[in-house]
Amino acid sequence: KLEGLKTIAVTTNGINLTRMLPRLKEAGLNAINISLDTLVPAKFEFIVRRKGTNLSSKATVLILAGMCLLYLQVNCVVMRGFNEDEVLDFVDFTKDLPVDVRFIEYMPFDGKYCCFEILLGQK
Repeated sequence: KLEGLKTIAVTTNGINLTRMLPRLKEAGLNAINISLDTLVPAKFEFIVRRKGTNLSSKATVLILAGMCLLYLQVNCVVMRGFNEDEVLDFVDFTKDLPVDVRFIEYMPFDGKYCCFEILLGQK
């Protein structure tokens, strides 16, 4: 309830989001960024080191998009040799949803990392 504050957002992999969403909305949450780097279950489990989480993250995107209550964005870090072949799959997955997809290029830089972002059109 700070004066001038217009957006309260969270970035998450979505795994526990549906459980926490009612309390977050009460606190004023109005935007969600879901990190989803792959649509392939085995790759997703490799990234997050947990079994069965890919379906919950994809389902979270679909549920939130269907609710249309919050601004929703999917962040996908594109990694050469890992998921660059899925870019069009992400576009297809979200093309009919009220979701923005942001592709972020994974780039090592002097032992640290930086990102290059490509945002596909506001819906």
